[in-house]
Amino acid sequence: MAEKPIFFNTKMIQAILDGRKIMTRRTVKNIPEGTHRVEQIGESLFEAHWGIHGNSMFLDGATEIKCPYQPGDILWVRETWASYCDECESNQGEGYKDATCAYGDCNRYAYKADDDGCPGGKWRPSIHMPKEAARIFLRVKTVRVERLQDITEEQAVKEGAKAYGPNNCSGTSARIAFAEIWDRTTRDNSYEWRKNPWVWVIEFEREEVEE
Repeated sequence: MAEKPIFFNTKMIQAILDGRKIMTRRTVKNIPEGTHRVEQIGESLFEAHWGIHGNSMFLDGATEIKCPYQPGDILWVRETWASYCDECESNQGEGYKDATCAYGDCNRYAYKADDDGCPGGKWRPSIHMPKEAARIFLRVKTVRVERLQDITEEQAVKEGAKAYGPNNCSGTSARIAFAEIWDRTTRDNSYEWRKNPWVWVIEFEREEVEE
């Protein structure tokens, strides 16, 4: 078992806290071009089978790929946060920037600052969050590999996506909502929904920790 950081945006943090998100998808990096199937050959080890076909050329092979997470791992969640300061009257609250906090001056604190300087209650990006400030811990239950568009409606709901529109009418399913969320949060357009990349599918559960 290992402890590793993982990033979620504010809306997905809220979905985790609400118990609506119990699954996440992350792109498989450096998978061979032309991969047509992926098989699991170990607890966190997979084999990508690929083939390249040309006019007079045929290449076929298998490449091992290792998932960054495996069942039993504890993931501590990095999120937008702010340090607490005794001298900042405005810097009070329950700790973190939840989706219910609509304004940038809605200051929360994560833990008391160690330094002598006053942080002023400013939001800090998740990448700078130390493990000591984390409030959410997740235990990995299962890991598998699939194409992004293989996601089902039920799985999209487990991803925290919600159907939208009048009476959740046709064309506004949770699966479509997930596709829209994916494209909004994916920085590299080579991994966007329409290109159907290979993804790690990671199912998790909240791990209770003492304050």
